[in-house]
Amino acid sequence: MKKKTQESSAPREKVLVVEDDTALRGLLEEEMRDAGLRVRTAADAAAAWSLVERWSPDLVVSDLRLPGADGLDLLARVRELPLPPGFLIMTAFGTVSQAVEALKQGADDFLTKPLDLDHLLLCTRRILENRRLRKDVQRFREALGDADFHGIIGRSSVMTGLFATLKQIAAAAGPVLITGESGVGKDLVARALHLESPRKEQPFIAVNCAGIPAELLESEFFGHAAGAFTGAGQSRKGLFAEARGGSLLLDEIAEMPIELQAKLLRILQDGKVRPVGANRETQIDVRIIAATNRNLEEQVRQGRFREDLYFRLETFGLHVPPLRERGDDLDLLAARFVDTLSVQMEREVRGLSDEAINLMRTYPFPGNVRELRNAIERAVAFCNGREIAPAHLPERIRKHRAGANPLVGEALLTQLLADSDLPSLEELSNRYVAHVLERLGGNKRRAAQILDISRATLYRRLGLNGE
Repeated sequence: MKKKTQESSAPREKVLVVEDDTALRGLLEEEMRDAGLRVRTAADAAAAWSLVERWSPDLVVSDLRLPGADGLDLLARVRELPLPPGFLIMTAFGTVSQAVEALKQGADDFLTKPLDLDHLLLCTRRILENRRLRKDVQRFREALGDADFHGIIGRSSVMTGLFATLKQIAAAAGPVLITGESGVGKDLVARALHLESPRKEQPFIAVNCAGIPAELLESEFFGHAAGAFTGAGQSRKGLFAEARGGSLLLDEIAEMPIELQAKLLRILQDGKVRPVGANRETQIDVRIIAATNRNLEEQVRQGRFREDLYFRLETFGLHVPPLRERGDDLDLLAARFVDTLSVQMEREVRGLSDEAINLMRTYPFPGNVRELRNAIERAVAFCNGREIAPAHLPERIRKHRAGANPLVGEALLTQLLADSDLPSLEELSNRYVAHVLERLGGNKRRAAQILDISRATLYRRLGLNGE
C-alpha cells in the first residue's frame, strides 16, 4: 500500500536503468522505486536510446559493458541532447583509466560493482539535484532572453518604455541627458544607446567628471600642446579626440566646474575643440551623453549649472527609473546576479529561497540595482549551499519590516483622507490599494504581498476577475 502511495505522488523524477544482468536490473529497479523515483529499464544501449528519446529520463544509470554498443557509446549520444539527463556509469571491471575516460566524456559519476546500494542512491539524489539546478538555470536564461537589452535586465513597463525611447533617439546626433538616482545603471543605458546607434563600431569612452581634479579637467577633456604648462613635455590627445566618431559619456555632469561648462557648450554648438596651449581648433565628431543623479533644474536655480548648457543637453532626455518602480525586474536581476557571481566566485549557489526573495521584494533598495548586486555578492560569498537564505542577506535587508516602508505613515493617512471628512472603511481601503499599486508601478503580485492578501482578493477588489 505504501508503494502505491509513492507511485501516485507527483512530480517524481525519472531514472532509466541500463543493465544486461536481469537479476541486478530488477534489484536496481525495486530500490529506486522504493526511493520514490519513476523507473524504466533496458538491457542494451539500443533499447536504452529508444527510451531516452521517447521518455526523456532525468538520469541514466548504465552498465559500462553492454551487448552491442557500450555505456560510453550511449553516454556520447545522450550528451548531444540540448539538456541531457544525468549519467551514472557502473561496471564490474572498474579501473582508474575507465573512470577518468567516463568523466571526461561527461559522466556525472562512476561506481564499481559490487554496488553499495546506499551509496548508489546517494549519488542518484546528488546527480538529480544538480540536473534540477541546471534546468532552473536554463529556464532562467530562456526567460531572460527577451529581457536583456545590451546587458540591461528589464521586462517591466517602465523599462520597456525606456528601451523604446532609447531606440528612437539612437540614430540622432544630438546630445543626450540621462537622469536617475544613484545606482540605477545610467552608465549601462549610455552604453546601450551607443550600441544601438550608427556609431557602435567607433569608440565609447566614459569619464567621471567628479573623479578628475578640477585643474586637470580641461587637459583631460581637450588635450594639450607640448609646453602648455609645467610638465607637459609632449602634446596629448584629450578624451574628445579619443572618442572621435563615437560617443563620450560625461558622468556626474553636475560636478563639472562652471567655467568648463561654457567650453563644453561651445563644443556642442560648433563641434570644435582647442587643446590647452594650442593655437588652432580641431573639428571633431562626437556624440555627447551626459548623466547625473542631481536635479539640474535646481542646480540652475542655485547658479551651479548653466541654464543654456542644461537646455542644450536636454535635446534628448532619458530617465532611468529606480528599482522600487520596476516590479518583477527585481526577481530577474537577482537571478542574473546569482548566476554570474556564483560563476565568478566559483561557488555552487543556484538561486534564492522563497523566504529570501520575498524579503528582498519588501525592501526599498535606496541604492537601486547597485545595492541589489552588492547584496547578492555578499549572499553568494556567505552561502555554503545551493540556495541563498535570509541569513545570507545583509542585516539591513533582514531587519527591514513592511511597517518601515514609505507606503505607510501619517502623511499617507492624511493623503487618503484628503478628499472626504469621514470616508467609509471600504472607501479608505480602496484608496490605499490604489496608492500601493501606483507606488509599485502597477505590479499586482508585489502589491498583494505588501497588502498581505491573495492575488485573487486583489483582483476582485480591482474588478479584474483574475486577469
